[in-house]
Amino acid sequence: MARDEGAGAGSVLLAFLLGAVSGAAVALLYAPAPGRETREFLGDKAREGRERATAAAEKGRQVINEGRETLATAIERGREAYQQTRSRETT
Repeated sequence: MARDEGAGAGSVLLAFLLGAVSGAAVALLYAPAPGRETREFLGDKAREGRERATAAAEKGRQVINEGRETLATAIERGREAYQQTRSRETT
């Protein structure tokens, strides 16, 4: 019987990111900077985070597409090998 050995990598990464964001938010709220500077800093970091997330999502899409192409090629080669083997057996 197979056992589930814990959370997947995606869950662990999500938990880490949420913890990091929460910790950063609390640190900024207790920082001795004026409100205006803090808001500007938070806005800058939010934009940076959005840009990083967009880049990571694009990279993820590329990896998935490459994986699909590789899988499709492997399936096609498998079919060709099967057909060749089958044609040899009938001759």
